[in-house]
Amino acid sequence: MNARKVTLNDIARNLGLSRATVSLVLRGSPLVRDETRARVEAEIQRIGYIYNRAAANLRARSASSVGLVVNDLSNPFFAEFAAGVDDALAAVGFVTLLGSTGESVERQQAVIASLVEHAPAGLILSPAEGSQGAAIARAVGQHMPVLVFNRALDGDWDFIAMDNERGAFLATTHLIALGHRRIAFFGGHRDSSSCRERRDGYLRALADAGLVADPLWRIETAPTRIEAARQVGALFVRDPAPTAAVCYNDAVALGVQIGLVARGRHPGHDFAVVGFDDIPESALSMPPLTTIATRPRELGRHAAERIVARLRDPTLPNRPHVEPVSLVVRESTCPPSSPDGRPRHE
Repeated sequence: MNARKVTLNDIARNLGLSRATVSLVLRGSPLVRDETRARVEAEIQRIGYIYNRAAANLRARSASSVGLVVNDLSNPFFAEFAAGVDDALAAVGFVTLLGSTGESVERQQAVIASLVEHAPAGLILSPAEGSQGAAIARAVGQHMPVLVFNRALDGDWDFIAMDNERGAFLATTHLIALGHRRIAFFGGHRDSSSCRERRDGYLRALADAGLVADPLWRIETAPTRIEAARQVGALFVRDPAPTAAVCYNDAVALGVQIGLVARGRHPGHDFAVVGFDDIPESALSMPPLTTIATRPRELGRHAAERIVARLRDPTLPNRPHVEPVSLVVRESTCPPSSPDGRPRHE
């Protein structure tokens, strides 16, 4: 028997049981008596049988997994989101198949193709920048339920997003209320729908206050801590410089704080910084980060619940849903240090 692959038929024959009974044990059916289950499990252990669940799913035309593809797993926001997805899926008997694209459209296609080979019941996708809806649709096929999260995708998709425009409006309004008049928008790329919506909120708050944003104060970078820290010098290329920044996300905001310190400035003292997401680290940074709370773990649970609902009722229509956000004020924001808004080092 060791010279070839062990099968369900081998186990059934050894125990004098039917193949169907052995299969029920492997699938955790409550229809099998405890004594029979114990015998089958002991035989499985003895001969080293490994259950190929993916193959069983294909035979049964069912699936016990859901794919989750995010664009940047190194971002703590997506780690929290993935944890929420996994919690909700586990509660109803699904496992999560996780992939990360690193903001690469080509990598995204490869990851989705690999996941589809494992026949998941559905897919939750936060698209990489530059994604095309038609390419995603071809990769997943016609029958797999898909929930798009975070960034809009062209075409008809089930979609969950945060209230990006409202969040950036609240962040900018908070800085204006502190007395800032020269406020930058830092991080993200203009072609990303979430970045575009956050910039719109920033610009609306400035316009409502009768302020004009200098185009040089809208600084594009990859939405990462390292890239943000490297680009902080762009805030100070000319005089007068901004006294505050609304950042695309918390990773960018934490990078900006690092970059400010490297230039001899002190966030929360002579430059105000606001993030977006409220990842756990934001409350522990130095100084603690003022940010827009989006509750990523709860978002993950909601996304999982939406995909499970579609699995139970495939006739549910695709619809967009926007989750509310709120401002959390901590110590990284401060008033400007002089009436004209010049930071203390100037």
